[in-house]
Amino acid sequence: MNRIIESLSSAALGPALEANMVEFWSAYGRAPQRELYEGPDLIRFVTGVPFPLFNGVFRARLTPDTVDAAIGETLARGASRGAPLFWWIGPDTQPSDLGAYLERHGFIHAGDTPGMAVDLLALNEDQPAPANLTIKHVEDLETLKIWARVVAAGSGAPEPIHEALIDLEVGVGIAPNGSRRRYIGYQNGAPVAAAALVLNGGVAGIFAVATLPEARRQGIGAALTLAPLREACAAGYRVGTLQASEMGFPVYRRLGFQEVCTFGLYLWPGVMHPSGETTYGG
Repeated sequence: MNRIIESLSSAALGPALEANMVEFWSAYGRAPQRELYEGPDLIRFVTGVPFPLFNGVFRARLTPDTVDAAIGETLARGASRGAPLFWWIGPDTQPSDLGAYLERHGFIHAGDTPGMAVDLLALNEDQPAPANLTIKHVEDLETLKIWARVVAAGSGAPEPIHEALIDLEVGVGIAPNGSRRRYIGYQNGAPVAAAALVLNGGVAGIFAVATLPEARRQGIGAALTLAPLREACAAGYRVGTLQASEMGFPVYRRLGFQEVCTFGLYLWPGVMHPSGETTYGG
């Protein structure tokens, strides 16, 4: 689904938002020594990083007679790498009561996250400019490592897994002019914030918006969200999307984002490091 979504009223917006999200996360499964399964029944990626955001299931299209086997296989793949995982339930998930099946297999309903969208021609760009902030593309391996470290620290990922996340991002690689782009914000020359953009499914998806704790409450997160969206608009895209964390939700509302759907998150704990905020999605 590559046709540009022209407006928030499009019936294709919900599926496009989900397709964009799936593209972002499944890239981790395509990295070397990771696992990705893309079938008509579901999409599953397992990286082995002991943090549930980096092992997950999306777009389940299961029937009552296949659902238990699919859950069992997913648990087996996660257990083979000692990895916890999230199962994402969206508006089009089948069966509609999949959450009840997951809970019977030991999953925990970890909460819900809103899927949000904005008309790129109606962005509220009247935001205070953070002092001495410069935003650049990530275009080389060393900057990618810095970007990954900023995202890990800014999103609250546990310190023991920071190096594993850096290795994972290096495995995904750099494509600054392709469909997956990363941005890093420097304040007074020091890296303090990051974001990513995915152009897929006909929409411009924002991910991995993170600001180091010492640089927050200056509008830097908003600036790192606006910069990729302006680029996407200049490239012909008309709708921006994201999945908002509790921390990011009020920021995105001020920029003009509207809630268009909800994703339920079901956690299989496996072996997991204690976590802070889980804000890789925004």
